[in-house]
Amino acid sequence: MSVTAAQTPGASAVAADSRPSEPPANRGTFGRLRGQRAGMAGLTALLLLAVLALAAPIVAPRDPLAQDRADQFKAPSLANPFGTDEFGRDIFSRVVYGARLSLLTGAVAVLIAGLAGVPLGLLGGFFGGWVDALTMRVLDFLLAVPAILLAMVIIAILGPGSLNAMLAVGIVGVPAFARLTRASTLALKQRDFVLATRALGVGPFYLMFRTILPNAVNPILVQVAVTASVAMLLEAALSFLGLGTKPPDPSWGSMLNTGRSFLHQAPWYGLFPGIAITGTVLSLNVVADALQAALAGEGGTVNRTERGA
Repeated sequence: MSVTAAQTPGASAVAADSRPSEPPANRGTFGRLRGQRAGMAGLTALLLLAVLALAAPIVAPRDPLAQDRADQFKAPSLANPFGTDEFGRDIFSRVVYGARLSLLTGAVAVLIAGLAGVPLGLLGGFFGGWVDALTMRVLDFLLAVPAILLAMVIIAILGPGSLNAMLAVGIVGVPAFARLTRASTLALKQRDFVLATRALGVGPFYLMFRTILPNAVNPILVQVAVTASVAMLLEAALSFLGLGTKPPDPSWGSMLNTGRSFLHQAPWYGLFPGIAITGTVLSLNVVADALQAALAGEGGTVNRTERGA
């Protein structure tokens, strides 16, 4: 007589434990991001650039401001990997130190745009009515003016300089964060978990910042990478026009502007700063695309907040 599973209660448990465990369906955002090869390559490039910028005094072979007329317009070599400029300054050292300014501009611009734009979008989308109308009209005005012209107007008011350029670039990025957050707020504020939290008697600021905002964070994270890339390009453009970093401080944009005057004498002068700008912006855009793809596959964001509420 055969022994069935019903006659041996522990047999099914042992059999279940002996089965190989199935991989989880949801690997998490970082797991999906690791599956994006292009995104990981872009993230690695950005991390390397950040390390170079932080370790600039160690990595740079010479002082970026040190001049030596005897080394004027030297071609790339082991001593000067990117060559030298019209004052005999080492271009590699200036590109490395210029990375500090570009990364700082991207970080400051994202911080300003996020701190101003996200609350504006939350207020407009949550309260609606005249609050939403007033907020959107101000943002529409900012969007109606081209970014470079708006930044130039702000710098014309504040004066040229790297700090003012960062502030101008940050203000230009406010509408993107605000409109994105407003759209997410309008889509989320009528969801069941928000209505259930409202029924508990909590205030509007709790609903906005503790219930709605955590569920709207995914597109905001993607916008962070996009805004950082736009900010770096805009800062380089302002420095190219002479409205950003003042000479002799190293800036990729100002090096491009000066290098175009010496294309025949030293074609490498503007080549390497241009490659640095292109590589950094391309890496940020690739990371943004990969992050968007990873977050698009993430499930359970609302459920986590529902449980927290």
